[in-house]
Amino acid sequence: MDTDDDIARASRAKRGSPFLNTDQAAAYLKLSSRLLKRLRRAGKGPVFRRHSRFVQY
Repeated sequence: MDTDDDIARASRAKRGSPFLNTDQAAAYLKLSSRLLKRLRRAGKGPVFRRHSRFVQY
């Protein structure tokens, strides 16, 4: 997947909603989604919310 496309999608999503999903947040932060998940499990990284099974930043 193209990184520029991910960043554009994250920007569009941010305008419509104050939250980003893991893939969008990773693209915005220029990290891999896998690293972002690892940081979340370790209690580090950006603040996130859990809405049932969905994680949003």
